[in-house]
Amino acid sequence: MLTRLETSLWRAQSPGIETDPPPIDFARRRFDIVVAGAGITGLTTALLFARAGLSVAVLEARSVGAVTTGNSTAKLSVLQGTRLSDILAHTTLRTARAYVEANREGRDWLIRYCEEHGVPVQRRDAFTYAATPDAADAVRREYEATRRLDLPTDLVEPTELPFETHGAVRLADQAQVDPMLVLAALAADVRDHGGVIYEKSNVRRVRASKPVDVETNRGVVLAGKLILATGMPILDRGLYWAKVVPQRSYAMAFRVPGEFPKGMYISADTPTRSLRTAADRMLPEGNTGDELLIVGGNGHVTGREPSPQAQFDDLERWTGEHFPGAVPTHRWSAQDYEPAGRVPYVGWLPRGRGRVFLATGYNKWGMANSVAASLTLASDILGGSIPWARTLHNRITSPQDVAAGIGANAAVAVHLVRGYLSAWQTAEPETPPAEGEAIVTHNGLRPVGVCTVAGETSRVSARCPHLGGVVTWNDAELSWDCPLHGSRFAADGARLEGPARWDLPRR
Repeated sequence: MLTRLETSLWRAQSPGIETDPPPIDFARRRFDIVVAGAGITGLTTALLFARAGLSVAVLEARSVGAVTTGNSTAKLSVLQGTRLSDILAHTTLRTARAYVEANREGRDWLIRYCEEHGVPVQRRDAFTYAATPDAADAVRREYEATRRLDLPTDLVEPTELPFETHGAVRLADQAQVDPMLVLAALAADVRDHGGVIYEKSNVRRVRASKPVDVETNRGVVLAGKLILATGMPILDRGLYWAKVVPQRSYAMAFRVPGEFPKGMYISADTPTRSLRTAADRMLPEGNTGDELLIVGGNGHVTGREPSPQAQFDDLERWTGEHFPGAVPTHRWSAQDYEPAGRVPYVGWLPRGRGRVFLATGYNKWGMANSVAASLTLASDILGGSIPWARTLHNRITSPQDVAAGIGANAAVAVHLVRGYLSAWQTAEPETPPAEGEAIVTHNGLRPVGVCTVAGETSRVSARCPHLGGVVTWNDAELSWDCPLHGSRFAADGARLEGPARWDLPRR
């Protein structure tokens, strides 16, 4: 078994990304554009504005690529599992076509950028396959959806997979990348164009004045425009926490003897199985060029899985069954947000007075969607006009979207009540939890989380500072995860990601 360490292959072999040393106090320094979040959305957006001659600052609460981008599987594909048929079931053909155009343009922009800046790009065919007879109809629906949307797909029977399949959709000539190499190139380019990137700079409050008043842990920054590229918006205006569902999914890298699939595969079945290859640049012998197999899947709503560790165990078991001799080298998980309408939310933030913008809801397909969002934001602010962006801005909320939102928020209410009841009914044990274990108990009416990590027992408030949900213990990443809207915290309460802006207080 691997140690319980959240380390993606990409982050483990990252070349190191140069940023700017943050000042002790920002002292109300002013920028034309301030971007919160240094993933691919944030850095691409920052670069577009820096190229346009604007002064740009990127504020990252942790480090570049620490959250979704650095933990993705980094597939650049317009074929995205069964997503296109799902979008057509929730919206109009016109909107679905605009979504495809956005992803095509985002994919092509990023491939061109990588090729121009020396970032390796591997061209691969993308497949959505049925691992069981039950999923064959879903594959057929996805194929029909892609043809309606003018994608040059075909129906095939994959021959390089070591297990039986029941048909697949193929879209040729898509791509895969190392996301940390992409971020390194973008970060260097932003700084070359005069932008600054400050890590460990956490946005805590925003006043949509003119200029925008952005309060951080290092003082106040002033912005002509503020862009929230933080996964889920860290501001509650617009109620986006009620419009998206936080989804956590898992991935592992394996060294596999013999031949293994070279295409990019994702199953139409549940639980999902995603496959791609990746270069291993950190072999013990110092050699380079060998490839690893990345296997992903087992997604679930954040904070609602009793044992995330069991999801890793299941991936390892499945891989060993189908790829005998596979040896795990890295494991990690990532979080993204599923929008009620199945199409990302990109544009101005309500009650932001036209000065605060956001991008969220990529639904685990963030590589092309993030660049499309950046192009949209640059067009909106700089006065451009992109036909597909106009269509996506003006899409209609369908009855299915409303129903999805109602269902998601009903589940939130159930977990809110369940969390408090469980905490109030659980007495604190006489001895601290064992290493790597935790318990949610109470002190009076206040829920308290107690855990032991690296020999140290921590007591923190188990009440999420976002909207008061009771956090649960993630036994794989040794973190506290909120089952309401996906905020996550380290064992000692330090904020990791999600809409919460504050740590869990010590108790």
